[in-house]
Amino acid sequence: MTNPILVQPHENWTEITLNRPERLNSFNDEMHLALRAALEEARDNGMRAVLVTGAGRGFCAGQDLGDRDPSKMTSPPDLGATVRNYYAPLVRLIRALEFPVVCAVNGVAAGAGANLALACDIVLAAHSAKFIQSFAKVGLIPDTGGSWHLPRLIGEARAKGLAFTAHPLSAQQAEEWGMIWKALPDQDLMAEARAMTAGFANGPTLGLGLSKAAIQASATDTLSDHLEMEADYMKTCGESADYAEGVSAFLGKRAPVFKGS
Repeated sequence: MTNPILVQPHENWTEITLNRPERLNSFNDEMHLALRAALEEARDNGMRAVLVTGAGRGFCAGQDLGDRDPSKMTSPPDLGATVRNYYAPLVRLIRALEFPVVCAVNGVAAGAGANLALACDIVLAAHSAKFIQSFAKVGLIPDTGGSWHLPRLIGEARAKGLAFTAHPLSAQQAEEWGMIWKALPDQDLMAEARAMTAGFANGPTLGLGLSKAAIQASATDTLSDHLEMEADYMKTCGESADYAEGVSAFLGKRAPVFKGS
């Protein structure tokens, strides 16, 4: 049986590939559990960054609807349970990881696949990639955090437009709208994604992780509460070996060697 997830550990970062190319890497329960386990393993093994991408011509087509086909079931599927048991824990895990998660969208990202990408910290996409909120085609809502991330990234009007119409959004347009970090020529995608992930892994990952947490918290914090968070996080960073190394390297006009602590 083909492994639904491929894991390639590097010295201090991990590359994870969704690996059901014959189904455009659409999710079944097995792939969900394997992806979650791979992310948890990277965390538990002290990795300092993760890269997520897809095998074949697509990134991820979302849920494999063959596993949730009402015509093959004795009662309607409980899609709420699917979200609570699989998609929501995956998004929460990605957002909670204390290091950068880079996503390289190598082809179509549809439905939950599009929103899995948006849950990551940095999204790079090949020029041939498209982002499709395909839920409206089957009478559903954008899940996997899509209805939360989209309006924050691109505004309510554009979020509703994508959700209502299932209009395919090109990688270039996604970059122009601020939905992703960068669109790249197809042949450059993986080299840049790997270089960026390795760069993060060798960077001041304590500070990067706290930056991630602070930026994510800003969506619900008051300004006053957030300023207190910034003070707490700056205290932590200021006491770190990375800060001492960064200042020493700056004053000594040399490249810093960060340890993530």
